[in-house]
Order: sequence, then C-alpha cells, then structure tokens
Amino acid sequence: MSDQPPDSLLPYERWTENALRAVVLDALDYAAEHGLPGEHHYYLSFRTDLPGVSIPPHLKAKYPHEITIVLQHRFWDLKVDREKPGFSVGLSFGGIPAQLVVPLNALTAFHDPHVRFGLRFEPEEGEVVEEEPAAPEPAPEPETAKEEPAPAPEAPAQVVSLDAFRRKRD
Repeated sequence: MSDQPPDSLLPYERWTENALRAVVLDALDYAAEHGLPGEHHYYLSFRTDLPGVSIPPHLKAKYPHEITIVLQHRFWDLKVDREKPGFSVGLSFGGIPAQLVVPLNALTAFHDPHVRFGLRFEPEEGEVVEEEPAAPEPAPEPETAKEEPAPAPEAPAQVVSLDAFRRKRD
C-alpha cells in the first residue's frame, strides 16, 4: 500500500499559483491607485524571454533571461491589466527612461522587504524554460532614487513556496 495520494484530475497546483499571482496584481493595483505607503516597496523578478514581455533592447541585451526591478520612489504610469493579466510601468535605468510591459505569467518573484513578504512562481505550463543563472542580477535602481541600502532583516524573509505542496513524481 502506498502513502502517495492519488493523481488528481484537477489542476490544483496551477489554480493555487494563479491565485497567488492575483495577490501581486492586487498589490500593484494598490500602488497604482494610492502609491506605496510608508516604507513598503516591491521587488519584482520576471522572465525577459517570454512572449508578451516588452523591455527596451539595451535591457534585453543585458538581462536576456530574467531581471529584477524595484518599485519604490521613482516610477510612473503603473497600470495593471486584468483582462490580459500583467502590468506596465515606467522606470529609469541609468538615467534613461523605459516603459516595461510584463505579462503575469512571466513573473517569477514578488517581494516586499518592509514586511518580509515574498512569493516565488514557476513558469506556467507550456512555457519553454532554458537553464538560467542561480540568482538574477537586479536591475540598477534609478539614479534619482539611490539611498542608503536598507538594513538586512534580522529574521529571514517569509517566502511562500508551493514546493511543500507539490507531489514528488517518480
């Protein structure tokens, strides 16, 4: 007799991940409408090599697989699209303004270090995933928004991972 649960004919893992991606859209919606309160700020990592991602060519050349952006002090035109789930935002990289368009399925991580909240995502089914570096190099923050780095948190960040809920396959 096996301790393994039976194979599900329902895609619970995908549904759960889609629900968690909706949390990111809610956070971005809030920031677009009200701005970021207090010390809240967002780190967003996303695949740059997936269909629907639109970033300037110089960023695509520098970050061919994945990039991490920071929404904190200097960003503009943050818009959330729920029909074609994703977002667009204006940021400055090395003093050069850029408009980014990111479909929700390209998102790989969301983190708000102020409250030690984070989510990690797997690419959706059917997406081709090439081998990528272990940790993406964050994009440079806008020159006008440089400040002293935030102190390292005393406790590790609480990152919600679905790995504990995934069934191991033989």
